[in-house]
Amino acid sequence: MFLTLSLLRKGIPGKQWIGKYRRPRQITWQMKCNTLKNLEREAENEYWISRPYMTREQEHSHAAERRAQAWLKIKENKFLNFPQHKHMTDHLSHLRVTKTWSS
Repeated sequence: MFLTLSLLRKGIPGKQWIGKYRRPRQITWQMKCNTLKNLEREAENEYWISRPYMTREQEHSHAAERRAQAWLKIKENKFLNFPQHKHMTDHLSHLRVTKTWSS
């Protein structure tokens, strides 16, 4: 197909690097080496991921105490900025200045 296009049209139509009839990119020695290195790295990662660090018994609720303490710390920090309670008498006390029972 590329041979026919090149013989008949004397070139690749449109942009030569994108599209349906694009020119294939040359694969260099460095590209092959990089691909090989990436595949080796991926295989090593799969090897280490496939072996668990802890057993299932050790993993079960191993961080429960730490998470509970962290949650308590978050709750305490939330309530530190909470304003003090105010009663209605504090808001309306200025209205009762002259009110007495004797009148």
